Amino acid sequence: MSARQRLSVLLTTAAVLAAGIVPATAAEYTAPMVPETAVLDGTRLQQTKIRLDRGDPRLRRVLRDLTARADRWLDKGPWTVVDKPKPAPGGDVHDYLSQAPYWWPTKPPTADNPWGCPYVQRDGERNPEVDSGTDRQDVEKVFDSTYDLALAWYYTGRQRYAEKAGRILRTWFLDPATRMNPNLNHAQFIPCKYDGRAIGIIDFSQSYTAVVDALAILRTGAPGWTKADRTRMDRWNADFLDWLKNSDFGKQEAAATNNHGTFYDMQLAALAHATGDKHLARKTVREAGSRRIDPQIAADGSQPQELTRTRSWHYSTFDLVAYTRLAAIGRNLRVNLWAHQGPDGQSLFKAVRYLLPAATGAEAWPHPEMEFHRYAATDVVHAAADAGDARARQAVPLLEAPPGGDLWALRPAAEQLDSIAG
Repeated sequence: MSARQRLSVLLTTAAVLAAGIVPATAAEYTAPMVPETAVLDGTRLQQTKIRLDRGDPRLRRVLRDLTARADRWLDKGPWTVVDKPKPAPGGDVHDYLSQAPYWWPTKPPTADNPWGCPYVQRDGERNPEVDSGTDRQDVEKVFDSTYDLALAWYYTGRQRYAEKAGRILRTWFLDPATRMNPNLNHAQFIPCKYDGRAIGIIDFSQSYTAVVDALAILRTGAPGWTKADRTRMDRWNADFLDWLKNSDFGKQEAAATNNHGTFYDMQLAALAHATGDKHLARKTVREAGSRRIDPQIAADGSQPQELTRTRSWHYSTFDLVAYTRLAAIGRNLRVNLWAHQGPDGQSLFKAVRYLLPAATGAEAWPHPEMEFHRYAATDVVHAAADAGDARARQAVPLLEAPPGGDLWALRPAAEQLDSIAG
């Protein structure tokens, strides 16, 4: 337990006892530890746990949705990169492999042309090939399951959730026979064209912060998650961060000017925070105002590059998932990205407000969208409301709950709520 965590436990326990929330002596109640999370607010998680222990009826209803999700993972997995039908182009079964989602064959496969090459791009149309023969679907299950299970353990104390999360993490990241190498050299390859691409980094950047926060939660005392596990996972994250900063693919993705660049910064900041490089984490969040918000968000709050996509609603909400998580990392580092205003008035608040008519169902989304899901904006509107925007707060009761329920009260950080890959 860090000094910050010990102080928080003592102060919170004293406050809770003084308020009469729990039994009258410290021996009868000890406040839960504060997870040193990167995106989630650890103190808020602690306070939510205390309210659950007290019997808060609204939170208990939301907890049922969370534990239902966690229960579904108990008889699934673990997953590993080594069980795909063919290894990545380099031949190492431990290398992660995924296929570009919007690229399609132009010819029937033959013995001489088994892939049906050449491939052509069809933006927004997901090729079902990407869900078989690669690691993409499995890694998403690793991200989602460990997040759900770690949170469910923290709030309920049920050992089975922590043990399952630990087994999934050890299998994918740590065990020598099944571990993934800490690189994305072969992400989003295109058959007969590229062995891997820089934009494949988004396979991780869009969701890996869920693992970063799950690790912080498990570190508060999860049964079965050992000191050796923590040390080896820290090493994996440090190696992955080094690859992100110094590889050619990492440098290319850092230079991206759309949602790929935003997600890269968010992942970089989260990993820097988790591995102890607070200077890099703060610098990344602080520079996102001029580097990302100013050129990517227009004066009216629209995101012009995302509006050109065939799924403009998805990508507008998707980019804001990265921005609001990046702002959450900044909150944990005392850097207020929500306060940034560009030279034309650009801001995250304006970007969220641009979505509100469609998010609340008041108006139709006026741009191209192949598959509109109103709930895709739910978390980013929650984030703006939490950050103090009055219009977002007024919109919250009008939001559409995503499949599986609105879990914001238990995991207040924006998630990608519609499933199409980036």
